Amino acid sequence: MKLARLSKVFLASILCLSAACGARKPDSGGKIVLRYLDEPDVAGTAKEIIRKFEEANPGIRVEMVEGPSATNTREDLYATSFLSGQDTYDVVFMDIAWLAKFAGQNWLRPLDDFFTPQMRSEFLPGDIQGSQYQGKIYRLPAFSDGGMLYYRKDLLQKAGFAPPETFSDLVRIARKIQDPPKLWGFVFQGAQYEGLVCDVLECIWGNGGDLLAADGTVKLDSPEAIGAVRWMVEAIHKNKISPPGVLTYQEEESRHLFQEGKAVFMRNWPYAWELLQKDGSPVKGKVGITPMVHGRGKKSAATLGGWGFGISSLSRHPEAAWKFIHFAASPEIQKLRYFRTGRIPSRKSLYRDPEIIKASPHITALYKVLLAARPRPVNASYARISDTVQLYVSAALSQRETPEKAMQSAAKEIREFLSRQQ
Repeated sequence: MKLARLSKVFLASILCLSAACGARKPDSGGKIVLRYLDEPDVAGTAKEIIRKFEEANPGIRVEMVEGPSATNTREDLYATSFLSGQDTYDVVFMDIAWLAKFAGQNWLRPLDDFFTPQMRSEFLPGDIQGSQYQGKIYRLPAFSDGGMLYYRKDLLQKAGFAPPETFSDLVRIARKIQDPPKLWGFVFQGAQYEGLVCDVLECIWGNGGDLLAADGTVKLDSPEAIGAVRWMVEAIHKNKISPPGVLTYQEEESRHLFQEGKAVFMRNWPYAWELLQKDGSPVKGKVGITPMVHGRGKKSAATLGGWGFGISSLSRHPEAAWKFIHFAASPEIQKLRYFRTGRIPSRKSLYRDPEIIKASPHITALYKVLLAARPRPVNASYARISDTVQLYVSAALSQRETPEKAMQSAAKEIREFLSRQQ
């Protein structure tokens, strides 16, 4: 009886996966049919973009398959489709963190013959850097993202402080203003997941260190990297500017605490801005943004996020697919997407757009953040690298390991599995 029930569950899972990946419908009525997978189109923005494209290109029909909300599940669905060898999807709508894996498996078609250097110069530099793998470009950025520091400008002004620039500035100001547990100094994403990697990279880069050097050398056990992790550990346990519960925080836990007026500083992504400014928000009109703090004599860096379009190496219609993704990443469509969904433009020109500036005066400060954004290591083994960093940084933050021991162990483990792949 139990076996039969398990068999039904397994069969149902396979059917759901098959439905999501779906066999391609043949081109019909003389039209080329393009398909891609995306998140649920709750706001109807994707449908609007497709409608506009099809009006301008009557010989091409675009089908957007609405997949699950979870990004890792959509990544798995794309991978399943590629592994099947079927040309299920022409267009690949991907998180920047997927690029090295997909390109490394030859699942993506290089875009160098379409995406010219002149075109690339119109986008934020970090987005272009993160769209390349082994000297070729595989992704057209649709919208950007980057970590930054939110601060309570009303509290800083009252105490006579300018926004912090360095790690020591943040600690000094936070300790002066905070009143825990009613008001904490600094909240970030400390749970063991990808967001923790993004946070720790910003601290490592801002301290003059790196995870991987340009030549692939592992740098995680350098004094700069260890010092950055030590600063995060001390924020919780020595300087006590971060609550103990930060070890369980992802983006929304951090945002809720900050929005409730219970934190002076918060590291988070641009999406939080609109939520903080909504009617009824206790901190509406009281928030400023600035690049994440850095070491003395060093420079700030934001971990790059964002999504973009690629073309499947199995597609029978690469020229038509390029027409669509070029349209879907155009200034007109990026502006539409920004006003509809708040997705941050990847085109530099839109940060000078009068309508966007009028609606979102903070966009000029955000542009400064994004100009310094850097992609996570563009490496085919990034998922394994990320899991290792998460594990050992989490051990350091919870004081199960010292920062030195944790980073040395992480670096050793990453070196070992990277060497086996050479």
